[in-house]
Amino acid sequence: MRLPLRPAFPSAILVLLLASAIPAQAEEAPRPAPSAQPSAPPSLGADTLKPGKPAVKPYLADAALPDAVQILPPPPGHDAPLDKADRAAFANTRALKGSPRWEIAANDVAEGAAAVLENFACVLGTRIDQARVPAVINLLERARLDLAHATRGPKVHYRRLRPFVGNEAPICVQRTEKLADSFSYPSGHATQGWAYALILAALVPEKATPILVRGRAYGESRVVCGVHWLSDVVAGRLTGTSVFAALMGDPTFRADLEKARAELRAAMTGAGTPPDQAICSRETEALREPPLDF
Repeated sequence: MRLPLRPAFPSAILVLLLASAIPAQAEEAPRPAPSAQPSAPPSLGADTLKPGKPAVKPYLADAALPDAVQILPPPPGHDAPLDKADRAAFANTRALKGSPRWEIAANDVAEGAAAVLENFACVLGTRIDQARVPAVINLLERARLDLAHATRGPKVHYRRLRPFVGNEAPICVQRTEKLADSFSYPSGHATQGWAYALILAALVPEKATPILVRGRAYGESRVVCGVHWLSDVVAGRLTGTSVFAALMGDPTFRADLEKARAELRAAMTGAGTPPDQAICSRETEALREPPLDF
């Protein structure tokens, strides 16, 4: 089914529209009861640390980091309108298995600066060789630690289970105990993807619109993949925006942002490798069909 491209609604309005559009008799995906003894929180951002090399440090001190537990609303309660929207979004996007949009969601599972630069190659217009942009990589990897720190609080506080726990519905990654035991609210991927999109839009403002469209889709991939609820993704965008605002108040981040701006522009105007146009065309076509519009 092909749907016309149209502007995205703000996240909160999108969720409310989804909730109001769900028929009362629609079949809902099973929702597991909370575990009596939830597992420990996942290790966020650990894969950015390279063995034998010093770890990068976050930009923000604890006192300067936004408290996402206070900023975010609680995840929706059982059978609340937004909870029904969450379950409907999970159930309906299972039909996307095997589609081009499913493939994009699987590719969007990769995290970190290098992976996201590759996923944003079509909207940037070039594949960025990370060896040529050390300032960009440093900026994104340091910011990633702040983003991981910000999501840790609400994940541990709410201990929300992921949508695939307790059922056999397809997801775009391998089911593992580690993934099932990690917490869902807010989405760390959506937090990172949206914050990275904001940073890239600040670095290349003339491409802000396609960058932010891709950043929104990166978060939506978590719903398509079946590993996050829709409200997890909405909360991730809010968390990412909050951290970005705090980072913009940090002088070290701003100085690194300026270094990265010049470096990224040079990489984009130099003899870089253009992205595969066939891949970009498939991506454009797949992202024209809103996966959460049902």
